[in-house]
Amino acid sequence: MTEEHLPRRKIALLIDGDNAQASLLPQMLVEAGKYGQVTVRRIYGDWTTANMKQWKDVLNYHAIQPVQQFRYTVGKNATDSAMIIDAMDILHSGVVDGFCLVSSDSDYTRLATRIRESGIFVMGIGAKKTPKAFVNACDVFVYTENLVSEAKPQKSRTQKSRSRKKKEEEEEEPEPLPILRQAFEMAVQEDGWASLAAIGNALYQLDPGFDPRTYGHRQLSRLIGSLKKWFEMRTKEIDGSTLFYVRMKE
Repeated sequence: MTEEHLPRRKIALLIDGDNAQASLLPQMLVEAGKYGQVTVRRIYGDWTTANMKQWKDVLNYHAIQPVQQFRYTVGKNATDSAMIIDAMDILHSGVVDGFCLVSSDSDYTRLATRIRESGIFVMGIGAKKTPKAFVNACDVFVYTENLVSEAKPQKSRTQKSRSRKKKEEEEEEPEPLPILRQAFEMAVQEDGWASLAAIGNALYQLDPGFDPRTYGHRQLSRLIGSLKKWFEMRTKEIDGSTLFYVRMKE
């Protein structure tokens, strides 16, 4: 069975807002999107507290549903209880085939184990401080440190000049390039190639309103084909059908 005919796993993305970074939400969606279609998107926390304000700007854009959970005792985190209860409800409803739990809290270890025991895929996203018990309870675990861009060292005058030139070149990049890069990262396989169909699915996960015609092309293949500076394309004949594959240039 070819990649294009494989069923897409439906994934529930559940975020512990007290133990995650809002700035990494797009990357989290990309990571979860590599393993299926993120259909349930919820974030848990006490929205009356100041530390949850970091999330408010990104929630609507990415269609994440905020779930309110008051802290009844100072210093205690009630978010984990609400998230665990919701996760079990979703598990028994059968509406998803996988879970992505975003937290660095060991309290979710038993939840991850229970989900996996049910034969359901479970992945985790959290900091490197996450206890090994939680990491090992997941089928896949992604460290947030790997999602953060490396800090740039102090640059010399020559390096600054090169950096300025590079920045000017980046500013000239076509508008669809950032979302196409994200979609490619979601769809890419071990050999460095991604099928055009998988990229298309990823694009509609990232932005349901995405349309190649917005950028002057009737088809996605033509849009990507016009970006020869950044993408390479090839075709493969399978059962009389022509399939397109894409790779990002170095």
